[in-house]
Amino acid sequence: QAQLVESGGGLVQAGGSLTLSCAASGRTFKSDGLAWFRQAPGKEREFVAGIKWIGQTYYANSVKGRFTISRDDAKNMLFLKMDNLKLEDTARYFCAGTYRVTMTTAVTDYDYWGQGTQVTVSS
Repeated sequence: QAQLVESGGGLVQAGGSLTLSCAASGRTFKSDGLAWFRQAPGKEREFVAGIKWIGQTYYANSVKGRFTISRDDAKNMLFLKMDNLKLEDTARYFCAGTYRVTMTTAVTDYDYWGQGTQVTVSS
């Protein structure tokens, strides 16, 4: 089972940028689908962005054009570059992996998770 550790979260002003990182150990995830989810207080965890093992990417409409997901399988790393951040992007961000071949946005379809990193966007 893979262990995932997120980093890079913090406090940023609206309009600013952050890049989140996710480091994996215990498993080579080069054939897995990977994704970022987020959860704001009082809300359900939601899909943000995903990337298949072949590199195809998927984004939630709310972040399309502002966030970029990427992976470095040689280093077992996943990234999320976030630009033009908005107040509504404030949440705890989680990376996750799935053994499924097809990309999925459902929380329950993901097999392993990190503990999350907090992103707070201020006005």
